[in-house]
Amino acid sequence: MILNVSGRTDIVAFYSEWFFRRMEEGYLDVRNPFYPKQVSRIFFSCVDAIVFCTKNPIPLLPYLDKITIPYVLQVTLTGYKRDIEPFVPDKKKVIEAIKKISEKIGKENVYLRYDPIFLNKKYTLSYHIRAFEKLASLLSSSVSCVIISFLDDYKNVREHQSDLQVIPFAEEDYKTLGLSFSSIAKKYGMTIQTCAEEKNLACYGFQIGSCVDAFLAYRLTGKTKWKKWSARKNSFCHCVQMTDVGVYNTCRHFCRYCYANYDEKKVRENQEKHIPSSSCLIGTVEEEDIVKVWK
Repeated sequence: MILNVSGRTDIVAFYSEWFFRRMEEGYLDVRNPFYPKQVSRIFFSCVDAIVFCTKNPIPLLPYLDKITIPYVLQVTLTGYKRDIEPFVPDKKKVIEAIKKISEKIGKENVYLRYDPIFLNKKYTLSYHIRAFEKLASLLSSSVSCVIISFLDDYKNVREHQSDLQVIPFAEEDYKTLGLSFSSIAKKYGMTIQTCAEEKNLACYGFQIGSCVDAFLAYRLTGKTKWKKWSARKNSFCHCVQMTDVGVYNTCRHFCRYCYANYDEKKVRENQEKHIPSSSCLIGTVEEEDIVKVWK
């Protein structure tokens, strides 16, 4: 089993204490987001690898020596300002944390996610190209692979159109970005890929990859047979099966493009229900819950 920590929220940024307490206890409980009375109990003894996904790896630093399960770190780091990412911490501090973690676990285990990419009058093609080159220059010795994606039409995106003011990509825009990003990545010794994207940028030097493909899964676990991630309905996603331990509507970064938050009032309500000592990220296991041990 590979844990995804997490696509539904930023556990590293906001709930590291909870996660590592659960690791010490040996198990955690995950409520099914579509059938709330169904709870999966996951024992860490059954976990082969962990994929940490975050915008803020700083809270991970004190726990690095406590992680005995193979893992990789994916950090989303963009050029957007607080009008789009209002509560993402100072990116200079994020970069320093990436460097420290990379020194500890190796650059091959640290991935930079520059996503999602969208255009408006402020965040133009030239802006993204400059921002990406700056990040690549700072992280060339700490990151070996970059993953990009483009903005999707989520509920939260539609609700924040007044902030985003999205200008659609033209074909020439894809070409300009593709050629520029691939050239920059090559300059700084990085590979660059898309993930779960309909738009194919291979002709511009991109790899068509997955966030966690069978090769990475094998490198981490030594196991060769992995199913496709059935939880992802995107036909362009070819990631291997992972188990997401997060909860939607619990991330306090409040990024305007986020897919995992679609009710900001609910985020604040859920925050009040978080108990660091609970086996569940939000709330507790109730008597009427059906708890199934995940194997």
